[in-house]
Amino acid sequence: MAIIVNLDVMMAKRKMSLNELSEKIGLTLSNLSILKTGKAKAIRFSTLETICNVLDCQPGDILEYVNDKQKTTTH
Repeated sequence: MAIIVNLDVMMAKRKMSLNELSEKIGLTLSNLSILKTGKAKAIRFSTLETICNVLDCQPGDILEYVNDKQKTTTH
């Protein structure tokens, strides 16, 4: 996948646990964990908006595009 999810980085910067974020955004812990580990195939804009609101960040702080050439050399 060419989209890297940096949710764990933003959570660490905000000193917020997965459980706390789950409660604040109204997403189940299992679904949030799937997103955090990069296993999610999609995210709703409304969910992304809520996460950004709670973590006080921009979508680009959470989602990063890496092309296949970069992925093999940097990740």
